[in-house]
Amino acid sequence: MSIDVFIAFAYEDDKLRQELENHLSILRRRDVIVTRHARQIQGGQETQAEIEARLDAAQVILLLVSADFLASDDCYNHQLQRAIERHKAGTARVIPVLLRPVDWKGAPFGKLQPLPRNGKPVTSWANRDEALKDIAQEIRRAIEERQDINADIAALVQEVREKVQGDIQRRCGTMRVLDMEQPIGLTNIYTKVNFLQKISGRRRLSVNELLQEVDPKNFDRFGLSQATEKRVPGLEAVEREPHLVVLGGPGAGKTTFLKYLGTQCSQNQFYADLVPVFVSLKDFAETSNKPELLSYIAQAWTQSGIENSETKLKQVLGHGKCLVLLDGLDEVRKEDSQRVLKQIEELSNGFHQNRFVMTCRIAAKEYHLPNFTEVEVASFDDEQVAKFAENWFACKNAPQATEQFLERLSESEPIRELGSNPLLLTLLCLEFGDSGSFPENRSELYERATATLLRKWDDKRQIRRDQVYKQLSVKRKEDLLSQIALMTFESKDYFFKRRQVGEHITGYIRNLPDARNDTEALQADSEVVLKSIEAQHGLIVERAVGIYSFSHLTFQEYFAARKSIANSESLKCLAQHVGETRWREVFLLATGMMQDASELARMMKRQVDAIMASDEQLQGFLAWVNQKSTLASVYVFYKPVAVRAFYFSLASARALALARDLDLALDCALKLDFASALAHDLASALAHDLDLALAGALNCALNRNFNLDLARTLDLHLARELALARNLDLDLALNLDLDLNTQLRQALQTLKDQLPNLQDWKRFRQWWQTNGQAWIQQLRAAMIEHRNVGHDWQFSEEQEKVLQQYYEANKLLVDCLNSDCYVSREVRQEIEETLLLPMAEIEGRS
Repeated sequence: MSIDVFIAFAYEDDKLRQELENHLSILRRRDVIVTRHARQIQGGQETQAEIEARLDAAQVILLLVSADFLASDDCYNHQLQRAIERHKAGTARVIPVLLRPVDWKGAPFGKLQPLPRNGKPVTSWANRDEALKDIAQEIRRAIEERQDINADIAALVQEVREKVQGDIQRRCGTMRVLDMEQPIGLTNIYTKVNFLQKISGRRRLSVNELLQEVDPKNFDRFGLSQATEKRVPGLEAVEREPHLVVLGGPGAGKTTFLKYLGTQCSQNQFYADLVPVFVSLKDFAETSNKPELLSYIAQAWTQSGIENSETKLKQVLGHGKCLVLLDGLDEVRKEDSQRVLKQIEELSNGFHQNRFVMTCRIAAKEYHLPNFTEVEVASFDDEQVAKFAENWFACKNAPQATEQFLERLSESEPIRELGSNPLLLTLLCLEFGDSGSFPENRSELYERATATLLRKWDDKRQIRRDQVYKQLSVKRKEDLLSQIALMTFESKDYFFKRRQVGEHITGYIRNLPDARNDTEALQADSEVVLKSIEAQHGLIVERAVGIYSFSHLTFQEYFAARKSIANSESLKCLAQHVGETRWREVFLLATGMMQDASELARMMKRQVDAIMASDEQLQGFLAWVNQKSTLASVYVFYKPVAVRAFYFSLASARALALARDLDLALDCALKLDFASALAHDLASALAHDLDLALAGALNCALNRNFNLDLARTLDLHLARELALARNLDLDLALNLDLDLNTQLRQALQTLKDQLPNLQDWKRFRQWWQTNGQAWIQQLRAAMIEHRNVGHDWQFSEEQEKVLQQYYEANKLLVDCLNSDCYVSREVRQEIEETLLLPMAEIEGRS
């Protein structure tokens, strides 16, 4: 293996440096050495940092001494000083080379033997090549000595690696979290992580700029956890940065990543020439005799059977042959923090040529380690979630469950959001593994997720964090989070400033026992509480400097729902939002949390009815829906509300791009007796614009794609209406075995006869362009006259918005009833009987 030789020189001596390198060319050609110097650094790189990195990697450092070298601030203050530090530490051999005459007595390298050995500068020799030859020979001897040392160190490293392998495997090779019955192999479950190079909470962005990162098409369900910064693979970051701090929220996978580094290093998969050193900073801080970090590591080596452990540790560290893994700075108690930080700083500075990786929760500690680079663990993306699930269920000998798990996960965006956090993803896998599904009542799942972050995660690892505000118990933190969530959600503040959330906290804690009355003291306490919630639980996080949000929108909705059901007044306030799409998840959670959601369901129903109550035309539309469903109910056996849902969708489809499953949702929620085939056909048929359906029937005829099975799957009366509404080929409408009256049959036959031969597409298209609209109007007129369907209601744009809102609100109400909530039989029947009715009819029934 080649030995790095760094050459420190003044630019004025570049020619002499080139001549010296020519004399070293044999060593270079034989790959014995690789020479490096500052002039090799390309423009645009961080010059000083790159020079230091090359200095730290070198095993031999040549100082080309001249008056210009000593006069250069960069050479003297940086390169020379760093070289001497490494020489004293025994990690590099420093050799002064006298190029030109200069008084160098008293220089930091004054005690070192310079070259040439006679102390005569190169330029003072009669034959310069003789001088350079003498220097090259001495450098060759120094290189050979270094090679011997390297061989000895390599043997020592191999010895230590073999001795500590068992301890590393024991401490890092398995993981057991939450309610896992037994530990599982870490390499079996491990999923590659990515890092953000920019810490999200330190970005200087405004609220508006943060909102620009949100997909406007999916604003109601945007992933707050998904930062838009560039991601770097974890192993690549460790290779790139010799001293690294990995930051992240609770359960982000920091410790798992660190343990993975340890096992991979131990198993020759990553930095196979280094000795892995894994230190739990919590355990180190709480060791009774409070040893220095170096002694603490040496004690662990002694327990692994290494004799003279401290001496060997210093040798291995001295040659930069350790991968030091420091886990959990945030877990160190406050009274131990400064001592532990000092120990880390001393070890990383004294043996800086080693690789250090340390983990810490974001916002957990105030520390200053200038030689460490900080990165943040990125949330899992969909690919990582899928890989984790695949690994998890493979470990559980249930690989077939992976696809089912991911399918169920994709069905619920709020639950899928939680999966971006590895700890909560583990919780989801545990839940799914127990029952093959997620709880029907999602509020139960979110309650377990918040309990995991608020208390259970630390309890499992026996971590007692500083209780920054002695009166703020877990229960009170939940109450505080609920208050913050509801107030910010009501004001549409997905992102909120520190001052804003501070006011909410101050307003809450001022009413606690023994709270201080001084305004400034309360503000200070509120900042401490905010930091505690962020650092210890990760439920609120800093998205940019001074701007916060809940870590997942799901948590904001969960805590908002929790606060909304606190009393009857808050329920009334909640019910007023039934027509707002963004409150949908809050309603579903609130009804699931309540012991009896009957009163809330009633409130929601009253608010739903009020949406269209003041518009006479829309009320007339509902009256028509009721009239048609009443007449149809004579011929069919479905409940009136199901038939109303059919006609509502049939008529409003022209004005709105309604979802396809209102009738199906009503069916499921209200326990109606639709056959599944009927539900499917209704759902797919009723979403089309009527005009488009009529024109689309012609394409259907051209393709001979007739739905001849329609009559067999539908009640004949509804089949007739559906065939007319969709305007499938007129032959279908005429040939169905239906009770068409003579006039309607004649009208349809006349319309059919008007159509040219469908085989001649060019002629047909020309005919349609000229006569198509008139043909559609004739069909519409026949439908209205004979079946009272096909009306062009000519709703205004504002009415269409109200109709859409009314539809969404009804669907929300039905979905709530369909969820795992308790609503009395009487209230369910009352809601079912009055769904989609005009106000006059509802009031007449009350």
